[in-house]
Amino acid sequence: MANWSGVFPAVTTKLTRDGSVDLEATANSIDRLVRNGVSGVIVLPMLGENASMTLVEREAVIRRAVEVVAGRVPVLSGLAEITLGSATANARLYKSLGAQGLMVFPSLAYKTDPRETVEWYKEIAGASQLPIMIYNNPIAYGVDVTVEVLRELVDTPQIVCIKEESGDIRRVTDLHVAFDDRFSIFCGVDDLIVESSALGVAGWVSGMTNVWPAECVELFNFCAQDRFPEARSLYRILTPSFHLDTHVKLVQYIKLAENLVYGAPEWTRAPRLPLIGKERDHVVSIIQQAINALADRARKTA
Repeated sequence: MANWSGVFPAVTTKLTRDGSVDLEATANSIDRLVRNGVSGVIVLPMLGENASMTLVEREAVIRRAVEVVAGRVPVLSGLAEITLGSATANARLYKSLGAQGLMVFPSLAYKTDPRETVEWYKEIAGASQLPIMIYNNPIAYGVDVTVEVLRELVDTPQIVCIKEESGDIRRVTDLHVAFDDRFSIFCGVDDLIVESSALGVAGWVSGMTNVWPAECVELFNFCAQDRFPEARSLYRILTPSFHLDTHVKLVQYIKLAENLVYGAPEWTRAPRLPLIGKERDHVVSIIQQAINALADRARKTA
């Protein structure tokens, strides 16, 4: 089974102004990520507006991602479904399209209890045999894949990784104590990456890496090499932007940041609407401050 580590951006799905999927802009952004050193890519995450896409659109995104990556890094797909039947069917479908792993959400329509959560992940794991990253975000989805739940999944070999986004930094150590290296633990939120790295995470599922891939890879590598003074210096530049990754409007915020930094389309699919007024000005100000600070940093280290 897979042994994932490093920076895996949760890739935004690029759209045209009318809300259609822009496959070429999406492919170009994925290629940019790989060329800047990421260790894997995750298409159709929540940040990629998975739940807003038709199945035909999701198929096209996965196919194009696999094509453009061309084996350079693993391509994972988000799997976000309501019923177990659709989850298992699409797990098999995504494998047939070339996905090399799945980041699996809990059921989007129902808050499963621990017994139901275990069954959900076991059944999906058996459906395609692809390696699975569990998306653990109880703040957003109301389902917590706790240490106790994971004890029931230890013997499911397809489950190899946990995207830890409970917001409780102590969970990283609790997982290591309970399971040693049985699961690869990834930080799932941008503004906890240095703290999580200090506790020994293997990787990072990141939103803002879409915007600054080289800098985020550099930050992760500083932490992996125990170069924490350098990591803290870069983290302090990026953290105001990283806070945008935790907001309910993270899709709009990160897409706007991509537009400002490298010209990618910022459009989202309704009901999400483009940012306007003071909110837009606030986000632009945060991103511009980071742009300026990174440029200053580059001059000093040139």
